[in-house]
Formats: sequence, structure tokens, C-alpha cells
Amino acid sequence: METHGVSPAAERLRYILGEDDDMPNPTLFTEMDTLQQDGDELEWKESARWVKFEEKVEDGGERWSKPHVSTLSLHSLFELRTCLQTGTVVLDLEGYSLPQIVDEIIERQIDEGMLSPDLREKISFVLLRKHRHQTKKPIHRSLADMGKASGGARSPGAAAAFNRSTEDLRMKSGGYGRLRESLSHHLSRLRNKFMKKIPRDAEASNVLVGEVDFLDKPFVAFVRLAQATTLGGLTEVPVPTRFLFILLGPTGKAKSYNQIGRAIATLMVDDLFSDVAYKARDREDLIAGIDEFLDEVIVLPPGEWDPKIRIEPPKKVPTADKRKSVHSLNELGQPNGTAGGSGGHAEDEEMPVAHELGEELAHTGRFCGGLFLDMKRKLPWFPSDFYEGFHIQSISAVLFIYLGCITNAITFGGLLGDATDNYQGVMESFLGTALSGTVFCMFSGQPLIILSSTGPILIFEKLLFEFSKNNGIDYMELRLWIGIHSCIQCFLLVATDASYIIKYMTRFTEEGFSSLISFIFISDAIKKMMGSFKYYPINTDFKPDYVTAYKCECLAPDPMASMIFNGLVPVPTDNTSSLFGLNITDLDWSQLSKKECVKYGGSLVGNTCKYVPDLALMSFILFFGTYSMTVSLKKFKFSRYFPTKLRKLISDFSIFMAIMTFVGLDRLIGLKTPKLIVPTEFKPTRPDRGWIVLPFGKNPWWVYLASFVPALLVTILIFMDQQISAVIVNRKENKLRKGCGYHLDLFWVGVLMAVCSFLGLPWYVAATVISIAHIDSLKMESESSAPGEQPQFLGVREQRLTGILVFVLTGVSIFLAPVLQFIPMPVLYGVFLYMGVASLSGIQFWERIKLYMMPSKYQPDFPFLRHVPLRRVHLFTLVQIICLAVLWVLKSTVLAILFPVMILGLLVVRKMLDMVFSQHDLAWIDDILPGKDKKKDKKKKGDKDDTKKKDKKKGRADDSKDKVRNVKIYCHQLAGLEQKKPG
Repeated sequence: METHGVSPAAERLRYILGEDDDMPNPTLFTEMDTLQQDGDELEWKESARWVKFEEKVEDGGERWSKPHVSTLSLHSLFELRTCLQTGTVVLDLEGYSLPQIVDEIIERQIDEGMLSPDLREKISFVLLRKHRHQTKKPIHRSLADMGKASGGARSPGAAAAFNRSTEDLRMKSGGYGRLRESLSHHLSRLRNKFMKKIPRDAEASNVLVGEVDFLDKPFVAFVRLAQATTLGGLTEVPVPTRFLFILLGPTGKAKSYNQIGRAIATLMVDDLFSDVAYKARDREDLIAGIDEFLDEVIVLPPGEWDPKIRIEPPKKVPTADKRKSVHSLNELGQPNGTAGGSGGHAEDEEMPVAHELGEELAHTGRFCGGLFLDMKRKLPWFPSDFYEGFHIQSISAVLFIYLGCITNAITFGGLLGDATDNYQGVMESFLGTALSGTVFCMFSGQPLIILSSTGPILIFEKLLFEFSKNNGIDYMELRLWIGIHSCIQCFLLVATDASYIIKYMTRFTEEGFSSLISFIFISDAIKKMMGSFKYYPINTDFKPDYVTAYKCECLAPDPMASMIFNGLVPVPTDNTSSLFGLNITDLDWSQLSKKECVKYGGSLVGNTCKYVPDLALMSFILFFGTYSMTVSLKKFKFSRYFPTKLRKLISDFSIFMAIMTFVGLDRLIGLKTPKLIVPTEFKPTRPDRGWIVLPFGKNPWWVYLASFVPALLVTILIFMDQQISAVIVNRKENKLRKGCGYHLDLFWVGVLMAVCSFLGLPWYVAATVISIAHIDSLKMESESSAPGEQPQFLGVREQRLTGILVFVLTGVSIFLAPVLQFIPMPVLYGVFLYMGVASLSGIQFWERIKLYMMPSKYQPDFPFLRHVPLRRVHLFTLVQIICLAVLWVLKSTVLAILFPVMILGLLVVRKMLDMVFSQHDLAWIDDILPGKDKKKDKKKKGDKDDTKKKDKKKGRADDSKDKVRNVKIYCHQLAGLEQKKPG
């Protein structure tokens, strides 16, 4: 290996792969057949196959192995290299049938003196033996295999009849027999379910290895056909063959031949080598491809590892684009992977991508410039935002988010009713949620965001009502003017592109905010659950042995009434003879129910009067059962049971299935657990208010102007809550392709603020946790993947339909009360808990918190742990925990009204961290703040641009020099000269 300059292999590959090619090369399916003796007959039997990972036929011969990473011996790779150097290499052969290709190979070997002419017939006979593929199914099939059977498959009887007729035709037609046989085989392969795992435009690479007794040296050939051709029954699936590798050798080395075959098969499914194989001009190009593969191979010491162990395919496979890049090929064969061995970053040491939220937050400097760009960006996608929502996955998302929304609406509606003396209640909460959510999902820039009431808004409403009540000001009119001023202020923020400030919200701020909201959901769910133990306590004093002593009696309201009732005193003739409109002589107090006894003024006496059935335990079962079942079913798509489509369907509908299961369990047990209470009449909660709030007439004129001040606080709250949630939804990890619209979203939130104020409805803003849950319920994964390959995350099903349906259903929930009243509240608390816990997944902050409790040797291999000292990671996490604790205390007190200001305070804290942590550390555990040292950045950017221009010019010059140099090297190699490349 050279230590200076670029190796000849890298030079050759850079020239081959550097050519412009608009069409990507097809995916290769590789099949390896080995020569075996079947009685007196020779046949080629399929022994292994590759789409991406290796599958081999198990020793029993009735099943395929699990897909696994191919493990090759270094010796087999060197032997393969020798085979390609000494064997026959035919590129772009015009082949139309296997016999013609075999004849061409044999003819070339004879012409080159590599094969004796008297062996022509024997070699041809062996290579044209029939191929037996591993398609036979065992008699006893599993349920999963039965589930995969497609309804459109040909019946066994029809297939047998077709095969018989084909055989008859073959016998009768003589010259057309091979064609008939090929057609029969082709149709049978069309029924092969393995085809679902192979891309539509794939081509095949066939590897034939075996030992024969008439050769004294190996017969090796590598063939690339000019056009992919279907070669009869050569391949188990209907994929045309492009490459053919043949290795026949003397007896006694079957294991070695098998390993060489596995080596070339593994190379053919390697992304870089397959490109080389398609573009190779001669034998030396293929050798250079093997040399590159050898440079990338990692060797495991034989004493440290058992080669019989099959390595499971990784969850995420690194892309081959980096290996194919010219830059990487320049570095091939150099120490530490750096040019000149200058000790730069290795592949796993590359710095994270700089913090950048995209052009959507660019400051245009024009009036409403950002808003117009958002509208221009989103309008082309508007039709697809509807028809892309027609998918079964959307149904599960609607049911999940709908239940979360109505639970939220009822919870906040009840709290608002208590805080505002029913000026806003559950009915207003339902109507406001339906109206605001529908309008927002229809016209906003990011329809995946779900609007809802939030805790800080609830605190503000409570303080505003108390202020109005204490100062004799009409609450609804004051609230209307605050909403109008807040709407105008939102418009000003939109017009001036003020959303630009979101660029300064790094992961530190995002994770602090989203973690707080997640913990609020988790704590509220647990708190409400614990309330069940308070209202329905477990009777710990109950003693089964003394069950006969437990009783509860209803006594008359006073001794006189009791004596009259028992006939000991004559009934008075005055008005006291009537109690609550009933004659007390008609009452049998011992037979009254608990409600009747209390209603008529009686008293309950006994040690079981306060006994409550064990609703607390039942409520906990419903609560925790819903949560745990949802988590289990959500992970079911990664299990090993049932076909992929069924697993995915169960995973998508996990929440709905969990809710229905425990609603059914509740109905089966029959206990009176607390149920969902939905309004049944369409009217305001408070009888003395209407649906329209008038702006004038009840408050002094100065209130209309003074309301600007509290509106400013509301605007800050709306802005921060809305935009941080939007940033979290629009993360690049979600792979959203339709862009976002921060300015357009804020515009519609402002409009809805004014509309809801006029209607006396609550104010709404983006709900972080429910929006994240909406994103998670719409994630898409690849359906067709190679055996053993994990489904790839493709992105999110971006559309407006699910959000609109959720909020329309919320609006009509008033008429669904007879159905919804069967849903126990503990079940919905379990859904709340799941939302809170699920939204914590993927947050680096949460992963860093768990590191406190892990010994170093058990800590996951996170990238930031490789580059930042653990004590610095813990310090950064501690700062985040302290900030989160301060926010938690604030939101739990009257100071919750300052919550939006404290979110802004997180930006200040993050700025101060620049003085404590290096930019290198912050790049790994957070993000670098944009605009830092602007002058330096501009200078660096200018220098970088200049460097890029120079590099580009230099690259063009180098390319021409490289081509000349490559031609020289190539000519020298052809002449058999050994020349060392100059540095």
C-alpha cells in the first residue's frame, strides 16, 4: 500500500466512476448454484442468494436461513482476485441463450490456449445441466406463510394441468421444447412471493461453482452481457441475467470454490463494486474494484470470534455515496483516511451539520415578504394535501388524535368553567376546538400541527377574570379587546418577518420546552389517576371474618319523628306532620335508599355507610392497561409474528385497539367507573350570555386602549408556544418534503384569536405533545425491502385531511354523547400518559438524563460521547435540568403568566453557555448559534467560497491532468511496465 499520493486502483476507479451517468445502475439479485450429484445425474442446485444480505439453504435443504451479513475469508478474496487475473473476462457479450454464452466462453478459452479442445463437450455438458431452485415448501406451513398467500395465485390443480400440457407440447414439438420449458418455468416464477423483495428494475448475477474430475486446473469465466437476458431456468425469480461467474475446478477443493463463489456474490451486491462491474472497460478495472473492496474490509481475528455466528443485519446501513465520491477515492490507501496523513477527522469523527432551519425563516426585509413566500411555497401542494390523506393509516391517526383532543377539550373546558364562573366551559371548549382546528388545518402552512388550549393561557384567563371581577369591569368585553389587540400584534409580527428569531432557538431551547410539555402530560395523567384513589378509596379496614357485623341504617331525622314513626307518640295535628311534602307516617326509614335517606333528612349510621366499591383498583387497571397495551402493540411491527402488513396494521391501530379492549373490559365488569361527560345541548354554558360578544357598551373607553398591555403578554405567549411547536414538528428528522410556513401559521393563529374573542370561545395555539403524536401516527416506512433489511423511514404522510376530520368529529361530539359516555376516563388518562412518554422518545436531553444512572461501560454508543468528555455532557445536562425545574415551578404558581418570558430567558441562558463550553462541544451536544461573530463568519464564508471556486477550477484542471495521467498509467500497464506514480 502506498503512503504518498493516490494508489493506481483509486486513480482507475476515480476515472471510471467520475463519468456522468444520468441513469443509476439497477439493483443486482445474485444467486449461487453449486454442482451436485443427484443419483446418476449432475445438476446445479441453488445454495445461496443475495439481494442485500446473504441467505443460504440450510443443511436440511427445506428452508432458507435468516438473512445475515456475509462473512468472507481474506484468503477467498485474494483467490478471487487471482481467478479474475488468470481467467476469462468477457465484457458486453451479445448473448441470447445460455448454450450460446457457454459456447462463446469455451471458444475463447480454447483460442487463448487455456482449455484443451477435447474438453469442450464435457464442459458444455456440465454447464448446461438443469438447475434446481429452493422453492419447495414443507407440507406443514406456518400461519404466517398461509397469510401471505395471495388470492390471485394460480390454484395447484390449474398449475399442475398447465405443467402437464406444457410437458406434452415439449414432447410433441421437438425444437420448441426448450421454449416451452422456459415459458413454464417463467410462469411458475411469477408466482414466487420472493419477488416482492426485489426492486422492479432489478437484474441478476449468477454464480456457478463446482468440482469435476476431468479438469486439472480451474475453469474460470466472468461475463457481462451487453443486454440483460432471461436465460431459461437459470434464476429462481423472473429477473434477467446481466452477469455470469463460472468456476469449475479439480476435485478436492469444493470448500475453497464455495468460498470464492460467496466472495464474488457478495461483491456483486456491494454498491460500489456493482457500479464498477457495470462500467468496467477491461479486466484491470474489475481488479481495481476488488482492491478498493479489500481496502474497506475489516478483518476479525479468528481467536476472538466464532465464524459460525451469523451477524444480524444492522438497523441502519451506511450509504455507499461517500465511498463513491471522488474525495474518498482520492484518500484511498492513505493512512488514517486523510490526504497526506495529516490526521484529520475520520468518518465517524465528522462534525455535525450546522444548525440551520431553512430558507423559510430567512429575513426578506419586505412587507409581508415571508408570508407571501409561505403562500407561494404551499399553494402547489394544496391539492395533494387532500388526496394523499386517503389511506388506511389516516383512519388510525384520526381516531387517536380525536380521543386526545376531546379529552383535552373536556379537561380544559372544566378548568376554564371553574376559573371564569362558566363564562367559558366545556361547550365553548368543544366549539372553539372544532372551529379553530378546522380553519387552521384547512389554510395553515403546516397542517400537521394540532391546535389546543394550553396551561399558561388557562392561568391568564383566571387572572384576567379575577381582575375584572375585583374592578367592576366586564370580563367578556375586556377579553374581546385583548384578543383584537393580540391579533393586530400577530399581524405586525408576520408583516416584519419576526419569526426570524426562531433561528436562535437551538436544541437546548426546543428540548427544554418539549420536555416540559411532555412532563406536564405525564404528571397530569398520573395526578388524575391518583385522584381516583382519593374519591374511591380502597377499604383497607375490611375484615372478611367480621362481615356479619357490617351494616348501614337510615335513621329518622330526629327522635320525635322516630317515635311517631314507631307509634310510641300520637301523630301531631299541626303542620309538623308533613316532612318534605310527604307524611312521615308513610315512610319506612329502614327501607330507604342512601339517596332517599339523605333527601328526606335522615341520617346514615353504620360502619359500611362510607364503603365504596373498589373503583380505584379497576380504574388503575384501565389506566395502566391502556398505556401498556398501546406501547406493546405499537412495537408489534418489529416482532417476528405474522406477515409484515398485518404487523403494521396492528401497530397503526394500536391505540384504538387498546381503547376498545379496555372499554369492553369495563363494560364486562360493570363497575361504575368515572365516564366521559360530553355536553348534550348546543347552548352556552352560562345561561345569561350569548354566542356573540359586543365590543362596546359595558366598559369605560380607556379599557379599549389599556388592553394593549395584557395583549402584549398574550402575544408573546402565543408566538413562543406556536413557533417552538412548529420548529419541533418541522425538524429535518421528520423528512417533511412540502416545506413549512411559520409566517402563515402565525397569521391564522392571529385571525382565530380575534374570531374566538368575538364568539367568547377559548384561545388556541399549537399543542406540542398532540402535534408530535400526530406526526408519529402518520410516519411512513418502505414496504419493499431486501430480506433482513430494516424498513426505511420515508417521511410523514403530509396532508390536511386527518386534522380536518379530527376537528369536525370534535364538533359533532355533542351528538355522539350516547356513544362517548361509555368511555371510562382512566382509559383516556392512559392515552394521555402514552402521548407524554412517546413524545420524549428521540429527545437527546432525555437520553443524557439516563446516562446519570448508567456505568460508563453500559452507556450507549452515542456520537456525542465519542467526542465530548462525559463530565462536560453531565454539566450541560445539569444546566438543562435546572432550567426545566425553574419552568416547572413557574408554571405551577401564579407566576405562570411570566412563562413566555422565561422561554425567552432560555435563549439568554443558551447564549451564556458559549462562555462555559467550547464550540466543538456545543456542536455535538447542541447546535452552534447562527450569526455568531458575524464579521468573522462572513470572512470565513467568503474565504470558503473563494476556496470552493479555486478548488472547482483546480478540480477541472486536475481532471484533465488526471485523465492524461490515467491514460499513461494504463498504457504502461498494458506494456507490462512497472511505474510508480509521482507524488
